[in-house]
Amino acid sequence: MNKSQLVAKIADSTELAKADVEKVVDALVFCVKETLAEGNKVQLVGFGTFEAKAREARTGVNPLTGEKIDIAACKVPSFKAGKAFKEELNK
Repeated sequence: MNKSQLVAKIADSTELAKADVEKVVDALVFCVKETLAEGNKVQLVGFGTFEAKAREARTGVNPLTGEKIDIAACKVPSFKAGKAFKEELNK
């Protein structure tokens, strides 16, 4: 499912206009990104938790040349599904 399909499905189930739903989806994504960038996490009870995790610097290998390369430390987004979400998937 892509963004436009998600927007259409939400619009159908809520009877809201697609334009309004798209604004809400865009706002949700923006708020999650902004919150994670600030170092906080977003917890949606019954769905899951978004957070940024630190990845340490490390040495990697270029698969084409076999040359060692340095990979810088960075933050990566992480999602952990909530208990209710996992249970729904495993019905």
